[in-house]
Amino acid sequence: MLHPVAILCVLSTLLCVCTAQSDSSAPVIQLRLAGEKRKHYEGRVEVFYNGEWGTVCDDDFSIYAAQVVCRELGFIDAVSWVPSAKFGKGEGRIWLDNVHCSGGEKSLAQCESNGFGVSDCKHSEDVGVVCNQKRIPGFKFIRNQANSEEAVTMQVEDVRIRATYSHRKRVPITEGFLEVKDGGKWRQICNKEWTEMNSRVTCGMYGFPGEKPFNPRPYKLLAKRRKKNYWGFSVNCTGNEADLSDCKLGREIQLKGNDTCSKGMPVVVSCLPGRAFAPSVSIGFSKAYRVEQPLVRLRGGAMIGEGRVEVLKNGEWGTVCDDNWNIRAATVVCRELGFGSAKEALTGARLGQGIGPVHMNEVECSGFEKSLTECYFNRDSLGCSHEEDAAVRCNVPAMGFRNRLRLGGGRNPYEGRVEVLAERNGSLVWGAVCSDSWGTMEAMVVCRQLGLGFASHAFQETWYWQGDSSADSVVMSGVRCSGTELTLDQCLHHGKHVDCPRGGGRFAAGVSCTQTAPDLVLNAQVVEQTTYLEDRPMYALQCAHEEHCLATSANKADSSSYRRLLRFSSQIHNNGQSDFRPRAAHHSWIWHECHRHYHSMEVFTHYDLLSLNGTKVAEGHKASFCLEDTQCDEGIQKRYECANFGAQGITVGCWDTYRHDIDCQWIDITDVKPGDYILQVVINPNYEVAESDYTNNIMKCRSRYDGHRIWTYNCHIGGSLSSETEETFPGLLTNQLSHR
Repeated sequence: MLHPVAILCVLSTLLCVCTAQSDSSAPVIQLRLAGEKRKHYEGRVEVFYNGEWGTVCDDDFSIYAAQVVCRELGFIDAVSWVPSAKFGKGEGRIWLDNVHCSGGEKSLAQCESNGFGVSDCKHSEDVGVVCNQKRIPGFKFIRNQANSEEAVTMQVEDVRIRATYSHRKRVPITEGFLEVKDGGKWRQICNKEWTEMNSRVTCGMYGFPGEKPFNPRPYKLLAKRRKKNYWGFSVNCTGNEADLSDCKLGREIQLKGNDTCSKGMPVVVSCLPGRAFAPSVSIGFSKAYRVEQPLVRLRGGAMIGEGRVEVLKNGEWGTVCDDNWNIRAATVVCRELGFGSAKEALTGARLGQGIGPVHMNEVECSGFEKSLTECYFNRDSLGCSHEEDAAVRCNVPAMGFRNRLRLGGGRNPYEGRVEVLAERNGSLVWGAVCSDSWGTMEAMVVCRQLGLGFASHAFQETWYWQGDSSADSVVMSGVRCSGTELTLDQCLHHGKHVDCPRGGGRFAAGVSCTQTAPDLVLNAQVVEQTTYLEDRPMYALQCAHEEHCLATSANKADSSSYRRLLRFSSQIHNNGQSDFRPRAAHHSWIWHECHRHYHSMEVFTHYDLLSLNGTKVAEGHKASFCLEDTQCDEGIQKRYECANFGAQGITVGCWDTYRHDIDCQWIDITDVKPGDYILQVVINPNYEVAESDYTNNIMKCRSRYDGHRIWTYNCHIGGSLSSETEETFPGLLTNQLSHR
């Protein structure tokens, strides 16, 4: 895996130094980036010429000149350039002015200019550049010789853990020699100045929460037999860095013939995997981990190790405000949950908005806390809203999942026929997946395994995608996923005994993936406040009866009899990252003559009344005859309106309201006896539309019915309370209604 790493950074002065590779006609120069309060890949452009450092004027400077500068410094490209001494005023000479580059030059010295030292500029016109963080493969690290006292970060092309002996066969790789790639060659690091903090950071960037002891004897024996090629620098990590590229470069190590290490040996790291990634060969591994409910969790992410950060407090889950949210706090969360360090600390509800209280604000962590709850934070979240919910993306171990699955024939990398690698007759072959019972949950697992985000659609016919003809044969059938699996082969399936009457080819399973997804959440308070009973005559319920909105006893009821209806309003919010749209297109919506409207989803919501032991005693359902933006948060414009057969959906930040007084917005409880019950509402119960989080599609309330009146109380969204509290509400803890 590629780690864009830094080049000479911090404080002030120079960051990057490189000798220009110019032709014989251009003078030999060196470049560096300088300035205060900047990242390692940006800064004021400075040129070393004729024994003296100087700056470059911004007159006529362009993105093409910035590209030349960045590549000369070892970065793959330029992102932008900035005039007017944004990175501070330089000192000394202004070496270049009116620089004109085509972008293809190997050195800034090859570009046209007024000539070295010919300028009418002031240092208030010093130019700066912002480079792409990725390094050019094979670009050799050159330490800043102009100021060797400066603290700099390490800069290499790549880092790897090279496994040996039995560790080679384990997935993930947790132990081996640590090697860095510099100048196109893999090199070992001398262990004389290597510390546990260095190993902690290394393990974190590879997806492991910490380091562990190892037996050095076999590595010493192996090191004696191998040719050594040491990297010439030591590394100095404090332990709270998220990546080795954030660590400071230690002193330069004097190597004799590049093969000695002062009687030391190459660095070996041994990492402790989190519970989800423990090697199967580990005996008794699970006993080392606590199984009680954690105090922190992630929600709304497409991949394992990413999501909105939620914290359990006083039995209720709440979110974290993004004020002061940074990579250190994110890393504490990631390590607490059994992942490595954080790749990203996300702000502004980038992975969707949560519900309930905001438990933490202005979090400050040192990076060594065992839990986010040990960090300093402000309990007063006044001024914070769910639009500021913090999220993380964590480093996770490389499991090789993507090598066993591929999409074929799609118009882009995010769609195609699903093809899996399976063993047949002693050989590994690519084959298709049977589309019988193939649905959204299975597609979600495929997209996750390939790192493509969420599922957009699941296809049971793929004749329009020309996949690999050699992979037409079905090698996997009977696939049924819960949606949380990391790989397709973790789902239930028939194994080697394939049974697929439809066959593969044009009837093979397919998917399309997307980086974002909607997230529907019911407003529990609205349900609790609007619940009431109505007795209605059968003659006024003919359309509802036709659409199966009444109990089965209504089939034998007299037209003059009454039905007792438990009525309430429902307000459904989209808290996700993309609009909620019906799966069916306009042309396939179903017309209902009695009510004179179309249904874009035949079952959009299930309404159930359960006994206290979880048995269903009454039920109802609601079709989506009109999905639209009833209201939106401030600043968000409505997109969907049902009038005149318009487009249906719910925009992010908007909600759709089904009032208590419309047909089928009820549960028929005519046959229910007085007692205590649980009212349960499930949105999108058949997973017709993919969402980022299905656990919050459920709402449950306690209800008491005395035969004349009904009281509804303690309404809450599924997963919003602690597991102990949820156990007092039998029924669904997750959205697992569908029987496909």
